[in-house]
Amino acid sequence: MLVLAVALLAGAGFRFARFFGERAPADGLAYYYDLSERKLFAAPRTSVPPIRGINDGELDGMRAIVISTSDNPKDKASQKIAYLEKYSTELKQQLEAMQSGQESAGPAGSRISRSAAQSFTLVRRLNDETWHAANSPEAEKIMTEWQVGGPDGKTPVVCAP
Repeated sequence: MLVLAVALLAGAGFRFARFFGERAPADGLAYYYDLSERKLFAAPRTSVPPIRGINDGELDGMRAIVISTSDNPKDKASQKIAYLEKYSTELKQQLEAMQSGQESAGPAGSRISRSAAQSFTLVRRLNDETWHAANSPEAEKIMTEWQVGGPDGKTPVVCAP
């Protein structure tokens, strides 16, 4: 009985490792959009936008929420950008300091709280010029309007590189 339990546990562990091993490369990347080049590119998911774009040192790389309208995230022909996202300078600095293990040198009260971070997270449609705070009614509309099913009834899905 013990041998059977160990064998089943080993088999489950192998399947678990294989499943997550296959997904690991995509899990580490996200889509970004270079505003000056008008091109998508992949960068580490942990990058805090705006980031350096693909052509120069400008911080014009914004996180791009890319969707597939065919219900298949690997179908490149059906992919489009639902919206772009970036962070205010203050929140970007705080997030990067936290990632590097350096907490803000200032008092705890000077840090942006999780609930307040929505005011410092900005979104816009690809062809819009105006950025909206994520907690505004316009931003809520931008972040959810793509979730409507198409004529074929399929709801779009978010894609990763």
